[in-house]
Amino acid sequence: MEREQLRKLRQKMKEAGISVYVIPSSDCHESEYVCAHYRAREYITGFTGSAGTAVVTLTDAGLWTDGRYFIQAERQLAGSGIRLFRMGEPGVPEPGAWVEARLDEDGCLGFDGRTMGAARAARLAEAAGRKSAKLTTDRDLVGEIWEDRPGIPPAPVWILDECWSGESTESKLSRIREEMREAGADVHVLADLCDIAWILNLRGGDIPCVPVIMSFLCITQDDCVWYVRPEVVSSETDQYLASCKVRRKDYGEIYTDLAALKAADAAPGERRDASAVLLDKRAVNYQLLSSIPEGICILDMPNPSERMKAVKNSTELRNLEEAHRKESIAFTRFMRWVKTRVGKENITELSAAEYLEDRRKEQDHYLGQSFAPICACGANAAMMHYSATEEQYDAIRPEGFLLVDAGGHYLEGTTDTTRTFALGPLSMEQKRMFTAVCRGCLNLGDAVFLYGCTGYSLDILCREPLWELGMDYRCGTGHGVGYLLNVHEGPNAFRWKMRPGEPPAVLEPGMVTTDEPGVYVEGQYGIRTENELVCVEKGQNEYGRFLGFEPLTFVPIDLDAILPEEMNPQERELLNRYHRRVYEELSPYLDEEEREWLQVYTREI
Repeated sequence: MEREQLRKLRQKMKEAGISVYVIPSSDCHESEYVCAHYRAREYITGFTGSAGTAVVTLTDAGLWTDGRYFIQAERQLAGSGIRLFRMGEPGVPEPGAWVEARLDEDGCLGFDGRTMGAARAARLAEAAGRKSAKLTTDRDLVGEIWEDRPGIPPAPVWILDECWSGESTESKLSRIREEMREAGADVHVLADLCDIAWILNLRGGDIPCVPVIMSFLCITQDDCVWYVRPEVVSSETDQYLASCKVRRKDYGEIYTDLAALKAADAAPGERRDASAVLLDKRAVNYQLLSSIPEGICILDMPNPSERMKAVKNSTELRNLEEAHRKESIAFTRFMRWVKTRVGKENITELSAAEYLEDRRKEQDHYLGQSFAPICACGANAAMMHYSATEEQYDAIRPEGFLLVDAGGHYLEGTTDTTRTFALGPLSMEQKRMFTAVCRGCLNLGDAVFLYGCTGYSLDILCREPLWELGMDYRCGTGHGVGYLLNVHEGPNAFRWKMRPGEPPAVLEPGMVTTDEPGVYVEGQYGIRTENELVCVEKGQNEYGRFLGFEPLTFVPIDLDAILPEEMNPQERELLNRYHRRVYEELSPYLDEEEREWLQVYTREI
């Protein structure tokens, strides 16, 4: 039986003469997470994961998502009339290829051009062209049937003072303008919400867990215009913008302003605004790109701010150490509570997550969660991005594993931590897998490498203990982390498989990247251990600059699940050295009972 939403969408498609309709997961800014207003793909399919693309024809429908969500998507799509396509698996077609195969000659392909990324839209347009099909991009068909669609939250904008950001907006704009000159760009257009918030040193609340503002930014050598909804901007913020020489215009005016640009070779008497516009097609929507008149050169390249914000300055790094100290205290107190209270009182996945959140709220400058927490016991932990709800959650019992992945925003920065706890008897297999995950995490964190290496160069250090056992995990090993922005930030990452269109990012001192190997056995258990690492200088000699990592996260790795005999002497010393640091960092902030407990769980093996 198909979903009612699917039936209504098909009726709209028939009325509009559209034979294939594509629904991405994004908003107008290619954001990873979106507010409820833009969850059109979720509304149509019922799949609640953050990543995925839905394609609907008049007789068929499919959802594409990645390995993090295979188990969850299979459950949520059951009985919906929508097929699951597991991206990256052998024989699974790409969405564009599937669209082209089902698009009739002289048919019509449709999508909302505001929420479809420009790069993806170009591929779909090419597919339509090969079939001589029409392209309709000005209809939001899901919005036309979504009667109770939520609005965009009117969260106020606030200023991130320089004591937290470490650099003024004027300085950031100056650096960006220098890169524009080097690239030969007259105008730089930004749609990436995190880049915009970082440049302007402003934060907001338009997306849950990501403190950004729905807006666009347009930079020239002598002007900077911020396009934003006026209702979220206070007089104080306007004064701040004026001091930074930033003008403000209404959110939707970006499209008409870009359309009004005149190429450098304009006819005599016409205004000559631009010969080249710098933008990142990965981060702008199709309608925005289409608004730029023909004749203007598009410099498609990463936003300079992407790399700039990935390299944390000295103020940000100092603040991040403090943020992670606070987070590690909260997480360690949670670990003690759950391991000592399980089986003695009623604890659920929901109440456990609430307990951890309460421990965070005890810390100064805590602002909120950096993502919806994953608190998963038993087989639930095999779903990488499982999230308990009021309608569906499990009791936590003194058995097996509990996996907790959670993070917070502090004025001092953003955190992301995962630990897996043994709550009762474990099988030898479970302990071997837990130990292999621990070994991989420690080995990557101890890496020393020459400058010029990327995350692709180092990923094997983390996966090798699992590969030796014939195991793997269907995701990257780690991602960059924003400073009071999205918990997932590029360009730095650890992964082994190259992604088309994403050139490897050289690791730079000051970059913060997560280190989070895992094992996920469907229907049985999940294991993940995650630390945040900051890239640091290690020395220089005739062979070049050597870099390495220092941990920011200091939470015990549960020794109740470790098999010391599965670790070589160097790995045992790495774990012992890490636990000595954990005790040194946290013990001054704990009471006597907590310190005694921590001594046991940071003991040498």
